[in-house]
Amino acid sequence: MSELPQLWLPILTTAVFVFIASSLIHMVFKWHNADYKKIANEDDVRNVLRASPLAPGQYVLPHCQDMKDMQTEGMMQKYREGPVGLLVILANGTPNMGKLLSQWFLLNLVVAALAACLAVQSFSLQGNSHQAGHLVGMTSFLAYGAGSVCNGIWWGKPWISVAKDLLDALIYGTISALTFMWLWP
Repeated sequence: MSELPQLWLPILTTAVFVFIASSLIHMVFKWHNADYKKIANEDDVRNVLRASPLAPGQYVLPHCQDMKDMQTEGMMQKYREGPVGLLVILANGTPNMGKLLSQWFLLNLVVAALAACLAVQSFSLQGNSHQAGHLVGMTSFLAYGAGSVCNGIWWGKPWISVAKDLLDALIYGTISALTFMWLWP
């Protein structure tokens, strides 16, 4: 891994380019805006949730502590009646965009660095930049996209939203590949 510090420029540049691309996706093209729907009686739902002292965290409706409980008639009735869903409660207050964007940039750096580790282990710095870039691109695509597919399978995320996330991941992977091909030592 003594070669990895020599890849600081493609790692940093990739993180910056992916950050810029994601900013364009979310602030200019806004193709994810339709992924989030408004609850018709939002104020009523907010009042009910506020009456329950919910700490930040993940909640599930209906709640089933043990899989054996899913076989009981009472639990099956709750599932039939609905709603069935997942709820994520964040801390009250305006989201701290500086903190969130910093965490996103840090993730971009980590993904680029891990992809660089794989590429340098596979090809060494004297290796073919095209092959290294392909490996970085595929690794980055997997890193950015696989979680969304898991959310589609296990958490019911709509598949159209998963498809958009995979398009994002493809864009980020392509940017990563091209940047490493360009800046590979």
